[in-house]
Amino acid sequence: MGNSYAGQLKSARFEEALHNSIEASLRCSSVVPRPIFSQLYLDPDQPPFLPDDVKPKVEELDKELVHRYTQNGSLDFSNNQTVNEMEDEEEDEDMSDSSSPPIPYSQKPAPEGSCTTDGFCQAGKDLRLVSLCMEQIDIPAGFLLVGAKSPNLPEHILVCAVDKRFLPDDHGKNALLGFSGNCIGCGERGFRYFTEFSNHINLKLTTQPKKQKHLKYYLVRSSQGVLSKGPLICWKECRSRQSSAASHSAKPNSSVSPSTTPESGRANGYKSGFTQTGRASMSSSGPPKKRHRGWSPGSPVPPPGLVVPVPTIRPLTRTEPLLSVPVPQSMLTGILQPQPIPAGETVIVPENLLNNSGIRPVILIGYGTLPYFYGNVGDIVVSPLLVNCYKIPQLENKDLDLLGLTGAQLLSVENMILLTIQYLVRLGPDQIPLREEFEQIMLKAVQEFTLRERSLQMSGQCISVSPGQLPWLARLITSVSRDLVHVVVTQNSLAEGISETLRSLNEMKHQQRLPDYVVAICASKNRGNEFCVVVLGQYQSRALAESMLTTSEFLKEISYELITGKVSFLASHFKNTSLGDDLDKLLEKMQQQRGDNVVIPFKGDVNECVSSQEAAAMVSTQDSDLNIDTFQIYQPQLTVARKLLSQVCAIADSGSQSLDLGHFSKVDFIIVVPRSEVLVQQTLQRIRQSGVLIDLGLEENGTAYQRAEKYVVRLDNEIQTKFEVFMRRVKQNPYTLFVLVHDNAHVDLTSAISSSLSHGEPSHGLADRVINCREVTEAFNLLVLQVSSFPYALQTQQSRISSNNEVHWIQFDSMEEMGSEEKLYFGLNEYSKSLQWGITSPLLRCDENFEKMVNTLLERYPRLHSMVIRCYLLIQQYSEALMALTTMASLRDHSTPETLSIMDDLITSPGKNRNGCGHMLIIRVPSVQLAMLARERLQEVRDKLGLQYRFEILLGNPASEFTVAKHFVTRLKAWRGNEQEDWVPRTYQDLEGLPCIVILTGKDTLGETFPRSLKYCDLRLIDSSYLTRTALEQEVGLACCYVSKEAIRGSIVALDLSEREHEKTNISENDADELLIDLERPQSNSSAVTGTSGSIAENGVSSSSAADKSQKQPASLNLQNVTVSSVDEGTYPRFTAGETLKQECDSLGNQMASSTTSKLSSSSVTRTFRWPSQSVKECKALHAALPRIVILSKAAYCLLGSQKSGHLPSSSSLLPHADVTWLSSLRPLLPKDMNGEEQSLYYRQWTTARQHHADYNNQGETAGSRSFHPRRLLLTGPPQVGKTGSYLQFLRILFRMLIRLLEVDVYDEEEINTSNSEITQSSNDHWPDIEIFSKITFDLSVHDTKYGSMSPVYTEQLSRVKQEANKETKVEEPRKRETVSMMLTKYSAYNTFHHCEQCHQYMDINPAAQMTDSTLHAFTFSSSMLGEEVQLHFIIPKSKESHFVFSKQGKHLESMRLPLVSDKNLNVVKSPIFTPSSGRHEHGLLNLYHAMEGISHLHLLVVKEYEMPLYRKYWPNHIMLVLPGMFNNAGVGAARFLIKELSYHNLELERNRLEELGVKRQCVWPFIVVMDDSCVLWNIHSVQEQSSPSMEPGSTSKNVSLKSVLQHIEATPKIVHYAILGIQKWNSKLNSRGSKPPFSRCHVHDFILLNVDLTQNVQYDLNRYFCEDVDFNLRTNSSGLLICRFNNFSLMKKHIQVGGQKDFAIKPKIMVSESMAPIMPLQYVCAPDSEHTLLAAPAQFLLEKFLQHATYKLFPKAIHNFKNPVLAIDCYLNIGPEVAICYVSSRPHSINVNCEGVFFSGLLLYLCDSFVGADLLKKFKFLKGATLCVICQDRSSLRQTIVRLELEDEWQFRLRDEFQTANSIDDKPLYFLTGRHI
Repeated sequence: MGNSYAGQLKSARFEEALHNSIEASLRCSSVVPRPIFSQLYLDPDQPPFLPDDVKPKVEELDKELVHRYTQNGSLDFSNNQTVNEMEDEEEDEDMSDSSSPPIPYSQKPAPEGSCTTDGFCQAGKDLRLVSLCMEQIDIPAGFLLVGAKSPNLPEHILVCAVDKRFLPDDHGKNALLGFSGNCIGCGERGFRYFTEFSNHINLKLTTQPKKQKHLKYYLVRSSQGVLSKGPLICWKECRSRQSSAASHSAKPNSSVSPSTTPESGRANGYKSGFTQTGRASMSSSGPPKKRHRGWSPGSPVPPPGLVVPVPTIRPLTRTEPLLSVPVPQSMLTGILQPQPIPAGETVIVPENLLNNSGIRPVILIGYGTLPYFYGNVGDIVVSPLLVNCYKIPQLENKDLDLLGLTGAQLLSVENMILLTIQYLVRLGPDQIPLREEFEQIMLKAVQEFTLRERSLQMSGQCISVSPGQLPWLARLITSVSRDLVHVVVTQNSLAEGISETLRSLNEMKHQQRLPDYVVAICASKNRGNEFCVVVLGQYQSRALAESMLTTSEFLKEISYELITGKVSFLASHFKNTSLGDDLDKLLEKMQQQRGDNVVIPFKGDVNECVSSQEAAAMVSTQDSDLNIDTFQIYQPQLTVARKLLSQVCAIADSGSQSLDLGHFSKVDFIIVVPRSEVLVQQTLQRIRQSGVLIDLGLEENGTAYQRAEKYVVRLDNEIQTKFEVFMRRVKQNPYTLFVLVHDNAHVDLTSAISSSLSHGEPSHGLADRVINCREVTEAFNLLVLQVSSFPYALQTQQSRISSNNEVHWIQFDSMEEMGSEEKLYFGLNEYSKSLQWGITSPLLRCDENFEKMVNTLLERYPRLHSMVIRCYLLIQQYSEALMALTTMASLRDHSTPETLSIMDDLITSPGKNRNGCGHMLIIRVPSVQLAMLARERLQEVRDKLGLQYRFEILLGNPASEFTVAKHFVTRLKAWRGNEQEDWVPRTYQDLEGLPCIVILTGKDTLGETFPRSLKYCDLRLIDSSYLTRTALEQEVGLACCYVSKEAIRGSIVALDLSEREHEKTNISENDADELLIDLERPQSNSSAVTGTSGSIAENGVSSSSAADKSQKQPASLNLQNVTVSSVDEGTYPRFTAGETLKQECDSLGNQMASSTTSKLSSSSVTRTFRWPSQSVKECKALHAALPRIVILSKAAYCLLGSQKSGHLPSSSSLLPHADVTWLSSLRPLLPKDMNGEEQSLYYRQWTTARQHHADYNNQGETAGSRSFHPRRLLLTGPPQVGKTGSYLQFLRILFRMLIRLLEVDVYDEEEINTSNSEITQSSNDHWPDIEIFSKITFDLSVHDTKYGSMSPVYTEQLSRVKQEANKETKVEEPRKRETVSMMLTKYSAYNTFHHCEQCHQYMDINPAAQMTDSTLHAFTFSSSMLGEEVQLHFIIPKSKESHFVFSKQGKHLESMRLPLVSDKNLNVVKSPIFTPSSGRHEHGLLNLYHAMEGISHLHLLVVKEYEMPLYRKYWPNHIMLVLPGMFNNAGVGAARFLIKELSYHNLELERNRLEELGVKRQCVWPFIVVMDDSCVLWNIHSVQEQSSPSMEPGSTSKNVSLKSVLQHIEATPKIVHYAILGIQKWNSKLNSRGSKPPFSRCHVHDFILLNVDLTQNVQYDLNRYFCEDVDFNLRTNSSGLLICRFNNFSLMKKHIQVGGQKDFAIKPKIMVSESMAPIMPLQYVCAPDSEHTLLAAPAQFLLEKFLQHATYKLFPKAIHNFKNPVLAIDCYLNIGPEVAICYVSSRPHSINVNCEGVFFSGLLLYLCDSFVGADLLKKFKFLKGATLCVICQDRSSLRQTIVRLELEDEWQFRLRDEFQTANSIDDKPLYFLTGRHI
């Protein structure tokens, strides 16, 4: 069988199969061998595939395509030659070493006891080359040493000796079938079968052993005698057009540059830099194996997971511009060792390829290794566009679950090839492959594959495509492509297919049609399938090549073409008009004809001429209708500003200590904007108009206008110095909160490092230097607010902004939500949706005629960038349109209808307006050089046609201010009417109403706002170079604006009505024809139009109304109410509203001048809804703002208008920004109507910053360790939505809030019941004189306003007051108390929200110590009042233990230390301060650090047991006194009672302790301070002497500390003789009041010094919820003790809305239903044992509430009758403000009010004790019919009391007059009995 198997392939293949089959049957012990034919044709082998190789993505694939088409069309495009036909397929050789499903091949088990280790033979001898390279190996003559590869040891080569007759010669021929070899390990010889030999050397193969597959290399000895790997064994003929000499040339072609630059190896990474569009890789020895996981260890090339293996070569000399150098620098560092390259792996690019074919082919890297390119490499481009789609990324399990995949299902190469072909077949002729679109297709395929695999697992079927079937299927798919996609299949390498394609392209005849795409597949046996795509389509190849350049790169490319004069051919082409005349000569001729006359500036037709002097002198009047937008903050802006503010508060509250708002009292700011002069001026204007500088107190009113400039900085080279000044201000003003606003934050994201390395534009990286510098990130008083319409590049995995700190603009889902807002935002979404409105003049348009012209020119000038060609064509279009509309009507047919209608509108609208107002047109030309050219050219044409006074042409260059001609400035000033002499327009908004063309240039649009008169945006130059979401959307963002509600409403209605109404409406024949033509026909310029412009539809305005005196200029964008009545009745009598609406929408754009439209337009029907130039006299026109009309290039239109078709991906699925890259090609699709937050999270998960991005370095090892800047926020919102106004408002409300944080609402209530009391002491005395003071009588009246609705205390003065009996019943709602806002001072008490450096030790717990730093101590004492022992708990922090005495052993708490009366320490307050608090753990003012001036003091919080954990959490450094659990529901009386009892007990303990130390008992300090948790500020009032008799004496007050107040009171002489000392409550009238005694003997509340020694026998009523202090004061006074109020001090109490002594919510004990009626106070009591609803509230609380409201029932005689008060013995209870209470103490020797001659109207006995006896009661006289109320703890004591007091003698009782509080028996109700005096 010694024939060669290179020649007759088929027979050789058959023989080989036969041979293998025989061999297998001989060796096979068990399995029936496979028949030869199944082996040949039904090979099920599925090529394996590795995770690194593939990458999927969107769109439903046509899975059935394969089955649907069976015919195989002709697939060649060059001379019908057959391209390497199918028989090249070799059946088994494309299995890779790591083969997937193994062939069912049974190996013989190794003999017993033999070695089975990989790399050793069965005799146990080492065969690895590394071990044997130095050995001398004897081999028989005729044998060669060769290297075998074991799949288990990929890095090792096993050495074998093989008879060279069985190996091929140099040409891959003449190898005998069969095998003969020896083992060089153990020396065994004569192996006749390779199978046997492979068993012996332990190759352990899963597939059938073959020498062709496993014997890889010749082994050769080097000069040093080292055995090493030599050339590959050439098992196949190397078929190639190159000579074999070239394939073994020692060094690569001279065009290869061996020294290359290092670069980051990221998956699809491009660095910015236009030298790169692919990657070069050189394999170390021969081609790398197919689908290998890694390169061999010696290879200098990184593994393919990191790098796109694009072996294109960069020429050394740069003769061509950028586009022709698509060939990148290689990835390698150092010098490459020259390696032999087999001829089959190189492609020589034919000379003059671009010149001959007019096409620069783009090679899309597919799967496998691309060949090397030599020769004319400038004429091809290698693009890595889709390469990442074929590499399956490593995803985490959660991501896989999200995508519906399991770890293993990946697509085979064959499937990827078929998907690619199918995708290319489906692309339209004007589409280019998009990576994002293909990724979704791949994703769907993988998902479907997963599902099918799961379903087929049971049946075990195989669903893969075999390599043999691939070419058939590929050709089958392309058969439906109308010859636009071809497939070329080769055997040896991709180089063959590519060479073949390039050769055919070069030799192509001109009339031949090229396919758009050629898919080259290499079905190599060695490497498996590889493929790439060669793009030959004229449009596609150019668009792909151009889309590979970044914006900066293509702008450089354009300027290079312009500078080097490459455009001269193109320029000469455009020297002539479309009719062939010389343009310049024509214009000269027209200028001569015109002479000195020019077209009339306004108020006249284009044909009317006046002399230029007259034109210059024409003046406009002031225009009252001109809509000059004044700065105003609208509701959505307010809402967003509040969202920003609440986010700032969230940062402050987050506990990260990164922002302390309480620290700041001022707000300052700086706004950083990109380089745009107009944007700077616009921002300045907003700052000035908003008045924010004055509101923040930064500037004075007069200077604010000039000083505004220092607050706006643009990112240019001067920023460094300005910014340093700003940062100095930040450092010098620690109490000012600075806000750095970075507007348009997406514009320059280059990192400072990369821009300095790459010598990019000088402005690059400035933003990074400023915003991300260390000073900014570390300044604790600086907030950074980044503002962007396109924030996607700031939302990557490396983002510096936490997603929580993003604030997104509010979205209105419907017009209803907008409420009263007149205008609606019309943004990108609305533009896309408007395509579905079905109107003939859509807002988004594509100029098809223009695109056709462009395509023709693109073919003619293949070397120029398409933008240059588009720009030249656009200039010609506008020039010719101008000529056509003024002088040369013959040119009309050569302008596209779009251009013609725009220009017509622009030059006719000023003519119809008495003031010359018109529209603005923006032409967007990104290249500055092209823009200057366009402006120059258009100005020249305009001037020569005499239109220079009609409209202006401006160059909008961000780098400089724009200039407007003098006569236009005069006109603008006249319209405005009130501008200064030197006023010039500085922003585009200043051009409101000016008819003009703005040629807007610059790399990006920078957020400039345009006037309402902007009507057209021409974006025809924005094409496939703008394939990122940001780039595309920011261009269309120019047109976004607010529009009148009606504009959208009308359009939406039209969409609904137009179809139905057409069917219903009955229209006369002619009218119907005319209308329908207008509604349905596309715009065409083929109609016969007469030479004058009058016959054109003048924007649909009736000529009759042109002379109308009530005209409005177009800037006002009038709009009539859309009703049938607005249609002129006479014209179309039967014309319905539906038609009108349809008409209105259509007239939004101008109809082309066709005979029908011009006829129709003169009717008033089309007058209603448009960009009008006039209003109709009868209807009062509304000022309507309408959406702008946008003309797009085809590429942009397809992406933005895709929502309409639903096929293409919309712009939102594109790569978000050029500076970021997708993290993975397997990712979910961005859902359609995602809101800002969801989009942000999506981009944060799936995009990552490129190396030159400023955020690139912000990545930790794990996602969690990324550093977010804690004080950085991001405000996002669509373009032109009002973000500037919003952040200026935010600054304002931030300042207000800081001021608010420094303010406090305090009660401001004048005292009640005031009477002129006697002045007994000089007002200059600091302390009361006890001798004088004790003679003053106690003022029983309560003066505190909070007791205004309580029962007055009876005095003799009160009995003289006549009270009107107003019969109004009292309203239940508590009245609103008066408050006033005060600034906090350095002496205020604070709640938990205050943080500052001084008091943080006082407030915060040491984090290391945690809660365990406090100790809990029980303290027990007996209370005579309670009649039992009370156990209180103290929680004492370690730092406060010095205030207590502990027992020596066991740390038992013994007492709280008290000072001595005689102590005189200025830095100490002697009295312990007790603050009872409930429900105010956060809001209670318990931080007394500042109020006490930081001195040491003893402060105890008194809290209920159940609230203790909360208080302990918020106030860990405070001593807590925890009340027993039985008092959890008790009122404030209980807390005060226990404080007093404890203090007295402690006083006794301290007296005993100090007595042992020799201190007298009376020397121990007996006072405590009891103060509320709402005391905030203390004041001192000093009396001023009268300066003149007429002036009222007054006093001044100043704020003082609590420390100084207490020290002053504690210094009172003979203080121990006073029972209670207090101060008055502040109110705003205190200072203006006349003279007041410095000390009063009256009630004190809220803040008292209590002498616990003197008041030992006077107790607080522990049951009380209300008025416990009045009750206590009355008891103290009746005991003869002194109560003194210092009137020269006052206390401010804060109005706190939560907690405190608030009412219980009274609910039934057993809830019957949720929605019960509220329970009235009269239901709080019931008859004993009745079926009444029992309530879940304490009995005492119910009683007190009942008494307040039951006056009319209980004491009818006492109402409004202060002469006859109710007698209350030993208690003061509130029984309503209509009744006076006479308090009498039953104690012997007590001091009581004089009751002689008083007849009481009632008697109140409350829990009376044994001091109250029958004799006492007999002393008092009662009115006849007076009422009695006796209250006792239970029924038995009630009966006993009645008997003991002999009440039945004088009072009459009835059985039904007994009541109880509505409690259950368990809750111990109180009982009371009422009776009448007999």
